Amino acid sequence: MKLLFVVVIMIAVFLSGSPALAQTDDVELITSPTPDSLLALHVAYNKLFPVYPGYRIQLFMESGNNALTEAEELVIKFNELYPETGTYITFREPYYRVRVGDFRTRLEAEKFLSQISRKYPSAWVIQDDVSFPELLIPQKSNDYE
Repeated sequence: MKLLFVVVIMIAVFLSGSPALAQTDDVELITSPTPDSLLALHVAYNKLFPVYPGYRIQLFMESGNNALTEAEELVIKFNELYPETGTYITFREPYYRVRVGDFRTRLEAEKFLSQISRKYPSAWVIQDDVSFPELLIPQKSNDYE
């Protein structure tokens, strides 16, 4: 019974609209950056770092004094056989790595791996950030002949 009485009194106080409980007209609006500015930041970031998640084929991973020389020789030989495929030498302590290709899907990478597997039997597909492909934009022409 006491609980019911306390609840009724509290409801009456909140509904009475007493000036002590009234809100003031001072409102400070704190807003986040607009979507346009966030979009502009995203575009600027993508121009600086034009990569997206994809797959590459790792041909080589070695450490040691001659690892860089071996990696460079492998890149030269690979470029002679497959000049249209990009090659990348990376270093993450203590290993030098040679990775090839810019594949959007694992299926594309596996297909290329099957083509090169006889020459590079220890190669494997690895997930990596890959470069955006160069897009050829057709020239508009008014020549209908």
